[in-house]
Amino acid sequence: MDHFEIRDGVMHAEKISLETLAAAVGTPFYCYSSATIERHYNVFAAAVAGLGDGNPLVAFAVKANPNLSVLATLAHLGAGADVVSSGELARALAAGIPADRIVFSGVGKQAHELAAGIEAGILQFNVESEAEIVMLGEIAAQLGKIVEIAIRINPAVDPKTHGKISTGGADAKFGIPWDRVPAAFALAAAQTNLRAIGLAAHIGSQLTDLSPVEHTIRRLGDLAQQMEAAGHTITRIDCGGGLGVPYRNDVPAPPSPAHYAAMVARVTTGWKWRLIFEPGRMIVGNAGVLVSTVILTKEGASKHFVVVDAAMNDLLRPSLYNAWHDIKAIRPQETRVVATVVGPICETGDTFAEDRDIEAVTAGDRIAFMTAGAYGATMASTYNSRPLVPEVMVHGDLWSIVSERNQPAAMLALDNRAPWL
Repeated sequence: MDHFEIRDGVMHAEKISLETLAAAVGTPFYCYSSATIERHYNVFAAAVAGLGDGNPLVAFAVKANPNLSVLATLAHLGAGADVVSSGELARALAAGIPADRIVFSGVGKQAHELAAGIEAGILQFNVESEAEIVMLGEIAAQLGKIVEIAIRINPAVDPKTHGKISTGGADAKFGIPWDRVPAAFALAAAQTNLRAIGLAAHIGSQLTDLSPVEHTIRRLGDLAQQMEAAGHTITRIDCGGGLGVPYRNDVPAPPSPAHYAAMVARVTTGWKWRLIFEPGRMIVGNAGVLVSTVILTKEGASKHFVVVDAAMNDLLRPSLYNAWHDIKAIRPQETRVVATVVGPICETGDTFAEDRDIEAVTAGDRIAFMTAGAYGATMASTYNSRPLVPEVMVHGDLWSIVSERNQPAAMLALDNRAPWL
């Protein structure tokens, strides 16, 4: 469900025509629907309400979309944040998310990032290695702070998702192997300024099968009981995130928040620990689209090409993951054509869709890449010296540019010419 629909022959975001936005902002640009973000967060939060100790924390995975207005929208709803860098931490705090609702994850946190989290007073660090435990303990001691941590486990499960976004397999770089958890707790206990109060896991992104998630949560519970029996105090269990969203209509839909919550409720019956959830994609995925203009069409030896002004530097997922995004004309057309949709970048990999049945758009037509609100703008680059595209947020009949297009002059200003040149 989203708030992008055709009215009067034109696709709208809530009450604003995407043609109106394109004329005002120029293409390409990202457009986010605040109503969709709010709806998805509220549905998920309602589904998990009451689980565990009855006071779960829904910590939005900032990596999915770190735009300040997106985060502020979620902050107003009471969301927490799962961050993986000091930059994301700064964004979450600037958006108004309280520090005591922020969890800091990530396999390679640097010393200055650990210090930033400590000084901000975040809820907990999800530590992912024995070396991190020691480093965090030393920094906490230097700052004179007591820091709460959860041990992120590697549960050695197959999350049944794309290999590049799978994080729970035995050979993944993430977490501490589950059979080393007792030793990790003992190591943390030896650090005067650390309190190991929980366990965490996150097995991957775009998850469409709940069975590996259920296995992981059960393992977290078993380990928590084992640690309590060994004399440790457990107060929180971070169940991670990763629930998938429907990118296309010809495959089964991923589990809904209600189905996910029912599974968690079944697994965690009787648990007294506070649960943390880290949804990202499912909150913002189909709350955003990338709007682009057709530059031209051309005939290859055997393909019909549609060349658009968006490129792989703007939306990397199709090139990186061979990911599917529905492509729709802003003004729907009855005639269809089999086309390969490409951008202007000088790589064959700059392809959004190959031999896809789409509306027969021509030069000047606008199109929307759907379900582009997660891992879209945040993964963009300036490859080929192309500027980062603007991001627009719509709120009913209001809209605002919430991230500006960086112009070539601004990009040049970041370079310093060597003094001998």
